[in-house]
Amino acid sequence: MTQSQSPEHAPMATDAAQDASPHAPLTAIGLMSGTSLDGVDAALITTDGIRVFDHGPSLTVPYDASLRARVRAILDRAATLSPNDADLLEAEQALTDVHTQAVQAVRAQAGERQVDVIGLHGQTILHAPGRTWQIGNASRLSAATDLPVVHDFRTADVLAGGEGAPLAPLYHAALLHGHSTPAAVLNIGGVANLTLMTRAGDVLACDTGPGNALLDDWMFRHTGQPCDFDGACAAKGTVDTALLSTLMAHAFFRKPPPKSLDRLSFHQALELVSRLSVEDGAATLTAFTAAAIARTPLPEEPLHWFVCGGGRRNPTLMRMLADHVPGTVQPVEALGWDGDALEAECFGFLAVRSLRGLPLSLPATTGVPYPMPGGRLTCGGISPAGRRL
Repeated sequence: MTQSQSPEHAPMATDAAQDASPHAPLTAIGLMSGTSLDGVDAALITTDGIRVFDHGPSLTVPYDASLRARVRAILDRAATLSPNDADLLEAEQALTDVHTQAVQAVRAQAGERQVDVIGLHGQTILHAPGRTWQIGNASRLSAATDLPVVHDFRTADVLAGGEGAPLAPLYHAALLHGHSTPAAVLNIGGVANLTLMTRAGDVLACDTGPGNALLDDWMFRHTGQPCDFDGACAAKGTVDTALLSTLMAHAFFRKPPPKSLDRLSFHQALELVSRLSVEDGAATLTAFTAAAIARTPLPEEPLHWFVCGGGRRNPTLMRMLADHVPGTVQPVEALGWDGDALEAECFGFLAVRSLRGLPLSLPATTGVPYPMPGGRLTCGGISPAGRRL
């Protein structure tokens, strides 16, 4: 698998519009465990790394409360953790086993359909300038499923000077091909990020700021609930506009894209809103996510905003977002996409791109100096002979 490629030979952002790939499509299971720490999404996709030919079954295997708490504690310690830390390794094994369950469940739904490869994103425990760290044992997963696994999608980008995130834009661009532009795909997970496809077909992307993570942590701290279900708590509260202005003064919002951040980058916001009631705190944190998205400097205002991730299920957030941005705001289901499967599908798509030596990121999506391939292939004790890779 190619780990580097000169820019003059690297397909650009518009490769979804190119002629048919000479490569036969592969069927991949993509796996994504996001910064919301709710579980593992798995989805089947058939693609040649440029076009998407079919979307197969998808599902989520949730983390149990114990595993979620263990991973959340690791996030708090990640900056000082050794890769050999016993708690880390134990959690990684447990996480990998949940990923294995997800793969086997999707295969059971797929019936006789052959699966060629797994795309394993892993669980991000740290993301900072010059460093990105995802856990998940690719060899263990490969051995348990008898399938090759492409993993470590972000390291090559970071080592080349890129942000290492977001990585979904090329998948979003493949799906948006032929849609009226400019259009944005907005993923509101633990962190929020967007992909913009311009009128000219260029692809730009960046993290926008907090997604659901702050609100989730706030709700868990004060109510024991993992999130603000249906935005009901925030809907009862009042936004503290002065405090919101303080939150929006963060240096991140003065940086031009491409840019990315960690789940805990804005964690001090929880202390700033601590003097508020539960409802007003929820309302203010929800408004913070919407205002941060609207503040993102873009070269063209999107005519359409298509929202994926857990945030699209929060009516209060969707209403605030519609009040903050021009253009229509709709969940990605308006396009016929499955918003619950989208990120998992993305890493199946990127696994195939990685095998083909195609770029996973671009200068305008992560700040990498040129279109950058990435990912590593692991066959944990199995032989890929005879597989269509």
